Amino acid sequence: MQVLEVYKPFEIQEIELSEWKQRPVKNNFFELVLIRDGSGTQCINYNEYNYEKNSIFLLPPLKCHSFTIAKPTRFVFLKFTDSFFKNVNNLSIDRNEWFREASYILSNYNQLPGDIIKSEMDRNYLDNLIGIILQESRSYSNESINLVTSLMTSILEILIRNIKKSSYFNIPKNNSDDRISKMLNYINDNIDNSNLLKIENLAHVFMMSPTYVSEFFKKQVSISLREYIIKAKLKLVEIRLLNSDFTLTQIANDLGFTDVSHLSKTFKRYTGTSIREFRNNGEYILLRRSSCLLKS
Repeated sequence: MQVLEVYKPFEIQEIELSEWKQRPVKNNFFELVLIRDGSGTQCINYNEYNYEKNSIFLLPPLKCHSFTIAKPTRFVFLKFTDSFFKNVNNLSIDRNEWFREASYILSNYNQLPGDIIKSEMDRNYLDNLIGIILQESRSYSNESINLVTSLMTSILEILIRNIKKSSYFNIPKNNSDDRISKMLNYINDNIDNSNLLKIENLAHVFMMSPTYVSEFFKKQVSISLREYIIKAKLKLVEIRLLNSDFTLTQIANDLGFTDVSHLSKTFKRYTGTSIREFRNNGEYILLRRSSCLLKS
C-alpha cells in the first residue's frame, strides 16, 4: 500500500481490501473516501451505515471509525494534508480562503455515518476529479501542484454545498422548526464576523424580536447562543492550531477575540487545557463527539 509523500497538498491511495485493518495514518484534517467497488458497512462513532459502489464518505480526524467489508472493496482515500496549509504561501492561491473552506467542512460535518453526497451530479463530478488526481499522482512533479490544487479546491466546494443540503447539527429529530437549521448555518457561515452574530442582526435576519432570539436558540439547541458561538469559534481555533502556521495574534484577530490573552483564557476555560498543551498533544478536544470518548 503506497502513501504519497506528506509534503504534497494531498495523500491519495487506491487499494482493494477483503478485510479492514486499522490504518496507522493519523488524520489531523480529514479524508475523503470513494468506494470504487464492493459493499459492506461503515462505522463512525459506533454508528453504522451500509456502503456500496460509488458511496462517498468523510473520515473525521478521530480513531473511532472503521469499515466491515462484506464483498472485497476497492477504496480510494484522498487526504487533505496539514502540510499543504502550512506551506501554501509558496502557491498562488488565497490561503485564508482555502482554510476557511476546509475548516467549514471539518467543523460543521458532525462525524455521523453515511454518504455525504446528496446530488448524483456532484457524485459524478467527484468521481471524475478524484480520477484525474489519481492519474496525476502516478507521474507527480512540481508542475502538478497547481493542477492538483485547483482540483482539490473544486472538491472542497462540492463537499461544502452538499453539507449545506443536510443538517449535521445536534437538533432533536422531532424538531419541526426549520428556522433553527437556517440560523445555525448562518452562524457557522459568518463565524468570523462578530458584527453579523450580534443579537440585533440575528433578530433582523430571522425576523424575531431581539429579546426572543436567545430564548428561541436555547430552547431549540439546549445551549445558550453565546456558548454556541464561542465553542464554534474554538473549534476553528483547534483546526488552526493543529493544521496551520497562523500566529495566535492572527487567530485571535480573525475570530473576534480581544487579544491573545482573551483567546488563551477562553480556550483553557472550555477545553480544560492550555494552548501549548493542546498543540503538544496534537488531539482535537471540542471537535470530538462525546461518543468517541466511550471506547478506546
